[in-house]
Amino acid sequence: MNVRSLAVVATVVSAAFVGCTKTEPPLSDSEVKAVFEKTLPSTVEDRIWERVPLHPAKLLLQDMVEPRLTQGSTSFVRVQSVTDGQKIAFRLSWSDSTLDDLPGPGRFGDAVALQMPAATTADVPAPQMGEQERPVEITYWSAIFQAVANGRKDDIHAIYPRAKVDHYPFEAASLKPGSAAQQEMAKRYAPARSLENPMAGPRTNPVQDLLAEGPGTIRPAEKSLSNGGGKYSQGGWSVLLVRPLPNGAQPGGRTQVAFAVWEGSHQEVGSRKMRTAWIPLSLGSAK
Repeated sequence: MNVRSLAVVATVVSAAFVGCTKTEPPLSDSEVKAVFEKTLPSTVEDRIWERVPLHPAKLLLQDMVEPRLTQGSTSFVRVQSVTDGQKIAFRLSWSDSTLDDLPGPGRFGDAVALQMPAATTADVPAPQMGEQERPVEITYWSAIFQAVANGRKDDIHAIYPRAKVDHYPFEAASLKPGSAAQQEMAKRYAPARSLENPMAGPRTNPVQDLLAEGPGTIRPAEKSLSNGGGKYSQGGWSVLLVRPLPNGAQPGGRTQVAFAVWEGSHQEVGSRKMRTAWIPLSLGSAK
C-alpha cells in the first residue's frame, strides 16, 4: 500500500471515529426537562447543550382567534432548557429555509416566543395567552430586533440599500447634524421614536418581555428582565432565551411552558403563528 493510500484510509477512519463520538442530546418526549447547572449557557453554541435533554415540541395552527393561520408552516420546535435555581434558559431551534429580518410594508420577520404562567399553581390558565386576572408571561425574540442588535443601522439605507433620499423642503439648506433644528426635524419624521414607543429602535437586546390575560390583551411588561440571542445557519434558527423563573417556581418542582414560532416569509405576524399547547416543564435541582 503506498503513502497516498495510507493517507486516504487514515482520513476515512478518522472521520468515522469523529462521527461515532459526536454527542447527541438525549430525547425527552413527554416533557421539557430543565437541567440544573450553576452557570447558565450564554450562547446557542455552548457545549452544555450536547447533554441537555431535547424535547421535539409539535407546533399547531393558531386557528382559534382572528386573524387565524389557516395553512401550516413550521412543524416542530426543538426545545432544551437549563436552570440555576433563579433563572431559566431555553435553546429553541427550528427549520426555516428563508432568513427574514427586514422590516417594511408587506414584510414580516421570523420570531419565536415562550410562555409561562405568571404564578405557579396546579390549575394553569388557558394556553391561548392566559385569562382575565390569570396572566401569562411571554418572552419574545425577533429576527428584526436581532439584526439591529447585531449592528444593522436603523436607517432607510440599511433597509432599502438602493434608496435615494431627497432633502425636504426642496430648496432648504441641510441642517447641521446634532443641532436643535436637526433633532426637531428628526422627531417630526420619526413619530414613534419621538413618542418613546418601546417598539421603536435602535435596540441592543433582541428579546422583549410581555404580559397577557387572553387573546388581544398583550402588553409590554413594566420591566424587561430577559435576554438572549439568535443565530441563523444551515437553513434554520437557533435562539437562546434567558428569563427569571416565574413566581412560585422552585428547583425540583414543576410548571408549564408553551411556545410559538412565526415564519416571516409565510406572512406570519401577531396571532398568525404556529404554537403549542401547554407542555409540562420539570425544574431540576442541585444534587
